[in-house]
Amino acid sequence: MILRTWSLAAVVLTAFIGRVAAQPVAPESLSQGFIIIVQDKSGQSKAESPLYLASNWNGWSPGDAASKLTTRSDMRWQIILKPPAKDAPPLEFKITRGSWEQCEVAGDLADIPNRTLAKIDASKLTPNEQPRIEIVVEKFSDQRPEAQAKKSSDPYHTINATGTVRRLTVVGGGVPGLVRDCLVWLPPGYDDPKFATRRYPVLYMQDGQNIFEQAPGTPGEWQIDETITRMSAGNRYDTPIVVGVPHAGPGRISEYLPVKGLGQVQPRGDAYVEFLINEVMPRVNRTFRTKLRPENTAIGGSSMGGLISLYAAYKRPDIFGKVLAESPSLGFGDRQLWKDIFTPMRAWPGKIYLGVGGQEAGKNEAANTAYVNAVKALDAEFIALGASGPLHKLVVDPKAGHDETAWAQRFPAAFQFLFDFDAQ
Repeated sequence: MILRTWSLAAVVLTAFIGRVAAQPVAPESLSQGFIIIVQDKSGQSKAESPLYLASNWNGWSPGDAASKLTTRSDMRWQIILKPPAKDAPPLEFKITRGSWEQCEVAGDLADIPNRTLAKIDASKLTPNEQPRIEIVVEKFSDQRPEAQAKKSSDPYHTINATGTVRRLTVVGGGVPGLVRDCLVWLPPGYDDPKFATRRYPVLYMQDGQNIFEQAPGTPGEWQIDETITRMSAGNRYDTPIVVGVPHAGPGRISEYLPVKGLGQVQPRGDAYVEFLINEVMPRVNRTFRTKLRPENTAIGGSSMGGLISLYAAYKRPDIFGKVLAESPSLGFGDRQLWKDIFTPMRAWPGKIYLGVGGQEAGKNEAANTAYVNAVKALDAEFIALGASGPLHKLVVDPKAGHDETAWAQRFPAAFQFLFDFDAQ
């Protein structure tokens, strides 16, 4: 009887110890890294259309060569990931086939939220073992009927915009030899003979694919054409021309990155700024009736596009007199990095608008707080470094996320501030 009692107690004790020994940890915290294994139930992936992992660790680049998955003998795909830097945020990601036009969706073809990783029991791992995390991709967005009927990735599709949009071909950028079409929106009345001698200020926007219409794989668009048309209320002389400069696709992060600090991504921000100044702007000025002084020239963008806009305005305040930076990507490096970039102080644009949401990182409250604090710190740095006289506007929207819907909602206020417009 005593033996049986002890055996039962041993079983209970062993179970209790097992529970105590369990070590739930985030895979991102493991120094040895982890493996994501993908089963593609859609059957769309193949050697000429491989899978990629687009995430907050690579600037949401949908075709980043460093985030390309490899095939396995069991017909699945995999990628081995290690944290890109100390204190990297929790991983958020989606699987693509190289572009946002080919992004994973649900089985009913509806959009899905960003993927995140559940915690794992580290006590079950051997030393340096990389845990395997398996996911299933049901379908891709280019399987939707509308995508089959109209290939929206075609750069020459008809742009569904309010007003007149013209294409202007430019060559170069952070990706040498790249050919792309800038999308130039013209103010109401631009082609009216009565205003044939009128010249207009210009706003240069990065990620030009999603400012006049919704780009594939994005939750919305900036609605810049509708907003300015409504606010201009006719043929105002100070309504700007808006130039949307499309990003470089897989090279987007590289050409929007001004300094090292994002893994192995090569920073080509300086080359991109030179491209804007020496290729894009001369073409625009020769083709359209523009005002040339800095106070009539604004630059803007969101996320990495907001970061490179800030950098361009810092490098060349003699050209860019106004800057609009929504949700600028300041999540890599540290405050000293940005202080070093923006020092020594030379001159700053006449107006700087900074916007940020309180839900930039979704449900990760720590990351949300860090994002907002980084933008606030940058705004404070501008002032602390002795920027004499620039007008700053910092807007923090506690409920807004990191997407076009949030940027569109804040754009009227940003536009009013930068161009002294009053809503009509």
